[in-house]
Amino acid sequence: METPSIDLLYTLTKIDELVWGPPLLILLVGTGIFLTWRLGMIQVFKLPLALRYVLKSRKSEIGIQGDVSSFAALTTALSATIGTGNIVGVATAIKTGGPGALFWMFLAAFFGMATMYSESLLAVKYRSIDANGQMSGGPMYYIKNGLGHRKYSRALASLFAFFGVNVALFGIGTFPQVNAIVDSARIAFNIPEVLSAAVISLLVAFVTLGGIRRIAAVAQLLVPFMAIAYVLGCLVIVALNLEKLPETFALIISSAFTGTAAKGGFLGAGVMLAIRMGIARGIFSNESGLGSAPIAAAAAKVKEPARQGLISMTGTFFDTIVVCLMTGTVLIMTDSWTEELAGAYMTSYAFSTVLAETGSYIVTVGLIFFAFTTILGWNYYGERCTEFLFGVKGILPYKIVYIFIVASGAFLTLDVIWVLADIVNGLMAIPNLIALLALRKVIAAETRHYFEKLRAESLRDKD
Repeated sequence: METPSIDLLYTLTKIDELVWGPPLLILLVGTGIFLTWRLGMIQVFKLPLALRYVLKSRKSEIGIQGDVSSFAALTTALSATIGTGNIVGVATAIKTGGPGALFWMFLAAFFGMATMYSESLLAVKYRSIDANGQMSGGPMYYIKNGLGHRKYSRALASLFAFFGVNVALFGIGTFPQVNAIVDSARIAFNIPEVLSAAVISLLVAFVTLGGIRRIAAVAQLLVPFMAIAYVLGCLVIVALNLEKLPETFALIISSAFTGTAAKGGFLGAGVMLAIRMGIARGIFSNESGLGSAPIAAAAAKVKEPARQGLISMTGTFFDTIVVCLMTGTVLIMTDSWTEELAGAYMTSYAFSTVLAETGSYIVTVGLIFFAFTTILGWNYYGERCTEFLFGVKGILPYKIVYIFIVASGAFLTLDVIWVLADIVNGLMAIPNLIALLALRKVIAAETRHYFEKLRAESLRDKD
């Protein structure tokens, strides 16, 4: 006879599969497709401008409302999105759905860029200042302030904030990241779990108690460094196997539309499984449409909401179209996806087949950095959701609980809590997507106004 805990875990797992099933994935990608059409493929025609803005956004504009520079807001968002999903999530998608999953991951990210632009634009437009003088924004604020006095707006905003706090405390922000760091440090460097947990807790306490400015300062330092180092490692592997690149991309594209036959340790996968795994793991990695990243965007020192929308849009580009694509290419090019391996072990094996022990260290150190910055980013998301629900008086208790959970996370294997958090993570998207679609005219008007202004300034400069 099954125990109640097993029954509960089984039930929650089924609910999780339902929440992250085709309806939500279609809604997420469908919203991205709709916004791509409504905004005239902004992620294609305005990406060069967005990338220029990123390069110019390191310094805050003097006298502009906000807590941190636009670049700092971007790296804070990236600190939460460039995480274990870029290493473990990509490997899981390809191991389950085959190489074709990488194509659908790319496609979801492409349309997700328009979603990320839109939600970050709204986050800046409808942000407010809390009792401590800090910026507060994100879906809970553009739902409440953007949808006005509609009966459901406050309830919908509170629902999003409630989901956000729970995901931060019990999901993405804590347990998986701490376990990833502790396991990686123990396997690669033989560091005891207790020592790793103590160091992580002290570092998290030091950074997060300093607020958004300290979190952003650390993110600005670590995120570009770790992402560039990891991508360079991938590029070295690709360069050393350049002759395999055409067949790698051919396999990715063909598998996306015909499925993948069994090979080695891979059991085979149909097209629908490739689509579901690619889209689900891609969205889990870049969080476009889930509503988390706009919370960081709202803290930016920027005048025009559309400008920050463009800067934030590059986050999805960097996270999935660059980092995830690099990981996936390496996994497929080295045939590691056919081995009897999964998750981080598969990625580590792929790197070590070409770069020997150095490759394994690149993945391990990258995983540790990625996981640590995800803890910092999600701490801030949960803090802003807490402030929305309980006011500034709730911030310090929230941070204390967060640090305690981080400290204990290395010693807990609470599968029920993890599955529950994954469910809540998916549910975050629903109020956010409702707001995005309801405020579509605002998004289009703000975008049109901004680019008309840019054109007018350009003509004036020519005169």
